[in-house]
Amino acid sequence: MIPDDAVTDRTTTDHAVPDSEVPRGAPRLVEANGVHLCVQTFGSPTDPTVLLIGGAGSSMDGWDEGFCARLAAGRRHVVRYDQRDTGRSVNSPAGAPDYTFSALLADAVGLLDVLGVDRAHVVGISMGGGLAQCLAVAHRERVATLTLVSTSPAGPTESELPPPSDGLRAAFADPAPEPEWSDRAAVIAYMVEGERLFAGSAPFDEDAVRESSGRVFDRTTDIEAALKNHWALTDDEEPVTVRLSDVTAPTLVLHGTQDPLFPLDHARALAEGIPDARLVALDEVGHQPPPARVWDTAILALLHHTDRK
Repeated sequence: MIPDDAVTDRTTTDHAVPDSEVPRGAPRLVEANGVHLCVQTFGSPTDPTVLLIGGAGSSMDGWDEGFCARLAAGRRHVVRYDQRDTGRSVNSPAGAPDYTFSALLADAVGLLDVLGVDRAHVVGISMGGGLAQCLAVAHRERVATLTLVSTSPAGPTESELPPPSDGLRAAFADPAPEPEWSDRAAVIAYMVEGERLFAGSAPFDEDAVRESSGRVFDRTTDIEAALKNHWALTDDEEPVTVRLSDVTAPTLVLHGTQDPLFPLDHARALAEGIPDARLVALDEVGHQPPPARVWDTAILALLHHTDRK
């Protein structure tokens, strides 16, 4: 449930500008944490910064431009970026990433440094939600608030969490054949079917997914590396230990009611384990960024949650 006072939050209403008038920078390469990362911003840098961290194999395009613009229209400075091996950021050979999870964590901190942001409202989805939890524990001074989307606890929980759906486990056990990675149409078809596996029960917008997949293919340096390397990351020698009770940042959990990878009990575990966390369930949504049909709910919740310093 969204608190009743959210609808009267002046930050989300009176001061918002039309999405079409939101200033947005072109994607650009910056050097952060010693590597080149591609970043794009929406809105004014004088507004509170919202850092969007994508999931495994997902470039900045995983955060829809319209979603970013609507969030920025609520007077937020929105930052999305290509993680290593996705989009135009630094990449390593397909199947052989030359970094670990800790490097992705350091990249997020380094990006805030480059942008001159002391503290950000951090939003992470799926693997990016794990990164966001680590960020909130290891670099708590940099995290104003935390929002966890379609993700799972990055540390131990008191109860056993449910596994992925039967259908998803079957797909993992017998994966689709890899496409010829230079064949644009074949790769797009492969990506569309991959996204279909993670959808909820609402109608699957194949045309929109096909369009976004084509955009990802066209701007990605090595699409094979992008879709493989995050799944091949090795464990860190000294990983960040996350105990949910140690997360001190105000936390919002956004989660689809029909997530086949992390069923809703994963979100409940986050909301119960992190002090004072709040869960907003998104009806019929699967394992995915909030689709356009639930933006009114998700963006209102995000704006209300990030209306603090």
